Amino acid sequence: MTSPLVHSWRLFKWGRTLARHGALRPIENDPNAPKRIRRFARLLRIGTGAPTTPRFADAFQAIGPAAIKLGQTLATRPDLVGDAAAHDLLRLQDRLPAVPFATICAAIEASYGRPVTQFFASIEEDPVGAASIAQVHRAVTTDGRQVAIKVLRPGVEEDFTRAIDTYQWAAAQLEAMSVEARRLRPRLTIETFKRWTQRELNFQREAASASELAEAMTAEPDFAVPAIDWQRSTSKVLTIEWIDGIKLSNRQALVTAGYDLPHLARTLVHAFLRQAIADGFFHADMHQGNLFALPGANGRGRIAAIDFGIMGRIDRRARVWLAEILYGLITGNYRRVAEIHFEAGYVPAHHNVAEFATALRAVGEPMRGLPVKDMSIGMMLDGLFSITRDFDMVTQPHLLLLQKTMVMVEGVATSLDPEINLWDTAAPFVREWIRTELGPEAYVADRLITDLRTFANLPDLIRRIEARYPAPGGEPPAPPLREIEVVQLGGGWRYAATALTAAVVGSGAMWFILR
Repeated sequence: MTSPLVHSWRLFKWGRTLARHGALRPIENDPNAPKRIRRFARLLRIGTGAPTTPRFADAFQAIGPAAIKLGQTLATRPDLVGDAAAHDLLRLQDRLPAVPFATICAAIEASYGRPVTQFFASIEEDPVGAASIAQVHRAVTTDGRQVAIKVLRPGVEEDFTRAIDTYQWAAAQLEAMSVEARRLRPRLTIETFKRWTQRELNFQREAASASELAEAMTAEPDFAVPAIDWQRSTSKVLTIEWIDGIKLSNRQALVTAGYDLPHLARTLVHAFLRQAIADGFFHADMHQGNLFALPGANGRGRIAAIDFGIMGRIDRRARVWLAEILYGLITGNYRRVAEIHFEAGYVPAHHNVAEFATALRAVGEPMRGLPVKDMSIGMMLDGLFSITRDFDMVTQPHLLLLQKTMVMVEGVATSLDPEINLWDTAAPFVREWIRTELGPEAYVADRLITDLRTFANLPDLIRRIEARYPAPGGEPPAPPLREIEVVQLGGGWRYAATALTAAVVGSGAMWFILR
């Protein structure tokens, strides 16, 4: 177990780096931050020449790979780090200097247990991408297929383990200092970050996620997921089909190639909604660098996604709540949106539903008068975050990733088609899904399934009842008991004399045995 002294030293070094980039100034000025934290932030800033405008992304980039990933997680938590910090952390570029090819080749062979020449005819030495966790090389398999090889950086697992250990310790200290910190649940945020990272560090999990998503997306033919080469994939090496397309970040190249950009934007939105609302399993890192345009049979193009290290999952009940919340905000039914927040337990029961509905109206109505192109889910989510403190809303980790992805998808879709509005594009899909899932047919189907399951469980229930309460005569016969003569005594003093005699005799016998 790491000592508090080691944790404190690590935090001090990281804190000095944050202070040099001005990233601790918001903590110093936040009245809700614990006093000890504010004093510590001021101490760390001494002699750093911190800039007036904080550079949060640059600070996390300077600390190292684990901090980059943590910064990307905190970008989903404007309620925890503030709107300005969350927005700036979106700039984090997960790029680092490349590991020498000889080191990468040795890592591949160590993972395979055999020479790379048995698997690949050639591997390009210059990586196509070098991130905090892995780097990617283009290659050709021995059977002539173009693939991408994603290789875990040597030593990265140990680095992340040490960093996360200290993050958890620091979050626990923070929660102990402040009631407000406990409401924001920083320990749970770090635990969520730890689970995401553990999945990202295991490439077999990533391969399984890509395979599962490919099966789920058969209903969206214009959204492609590259095939996994399972025979050339391990926990530290992922081999996947090469995507030869144009990144969605290169708008001019898309226009030159003749792609239908509004169609690509709608395809992305529909694909995300199908993943998040219909299937409850979604790609949670759909930024422009992970999305490519490919030629499609329809002549307008299709989208392919890569990098499946971060995936989100939502159970059916939460998806129903989410769909109703989205549709309520789209249609202006703030009362229903408020009721769902109370039903889901997002808002404590001691608050008033009508008051919460009014707060939601204050967030939603100003945008209803805006032009379609100016309406934003990102703005809506920022407004929702602003009222969480007033209504003691506890952080819901399973929704953080979804909120981040919604904003990300809207940003990419808007860059493709500035006139698109995620609300209008989403409304038909969400309306149909709600009708399918919550309409009369769905109610009858759910009731039939529930009743059939109950009937199917009846025999087992009866057997458990019989085992607990056997029928008379059903128990096994009792063994014969030896006849013992019962001594009949009269008078209370005779009972006392008999007990005293038995005690004396018993004590003597025990003394004789143990002597």
